[in-house]
Amino acid sequence: MTILKFSGEVAGFYQRYRRGYPADVVDTLAAEFGLTAEDTALDLGCGTGQLTLPLAARTRAAIGMDPEPDMLAEARKAAAGVANVAWLVGADSDVPALEAVLGKEKLGVVTIGQALHWMDHETLFPALRPLLRPGGGVAVITNGAPMWLHDSPWSNALREYLAGWLGKPLVRTCGAEQEEQDRYRASLAAAGFTTGEKVVEYEDEITLEYLVGAVYSAMPEDLLPNPDERAGFEERLGVAVAPHAPFVEPVRVRLLTGGKG
Repeated sequence: MTILKFSGEVAGFYQRYRRGYPADVVDTLAAEFGLTAEDTALDLGCGTGQLTLPLAARTRAAIGMDPEPDMLAEARKAAAGVANVAWLVGADSDVPALEAVLGKEKLGVVTIGQALHWMDHETLFPALRPLLRPGGGVAVITNGAPMWLHDSPWSNALREYLAGWLGKPLVRTCGAEQEEQDRYRASLAAAGFTTGEKVVEYEDEITLEYLVGAVYSAMPEDLLPNPDERAGFEERLGVAVAPHAPFVEPVRVRLLTGGKG
């Protein structure tokens, strides 16, 4: 798998413009796994903490783990004043080492929010099982499809503009396609988890500034337009999508769960 660097300025864009999670998502996790103020949560591939911090508010402690130090630096700034969250540099391949780190401590939940497509899920899920308490589990959370893959005039225009700028079509769905979800479900079941699915849906009207920032947050560092190119990039993007305003984005949050009996 090609390793892409989501670091440097991208981490700042991610913190400011990457969509968070509605309260219903954390409520669903709490109900599904019986989370209490005695539990510890692990948010794997946490980015800048959009899901880690809401989990920390519902548990004794939350751990955010990500391979990008720059993402975690932004997460630490966002978590200023939050005493029950810790940030660890690490990838899915580092998960087996957590068993020794945690000792007798067992996790109530492991969340993977819009990040599993970067991981080896067939190896990861069996490695997570020993870390969980009975009744706990894993939640693979897909926070909507990429904004350039919706079936709407503004999204079509955005997709066409970005494909022209990158010189290739945009087809990566970041784990949102049913085929990908089916693979994840099968891997969870093969690892001994009882699978289920919950869905939270809503619509959000976004601004052009947010749209541009979200695009930047999804680009690896080496594809981000140079600072002296950005004004032109943003002007052309605006010309492409402006005729199709307002930009109403349908968000379908899918929670694929794997419970440990």
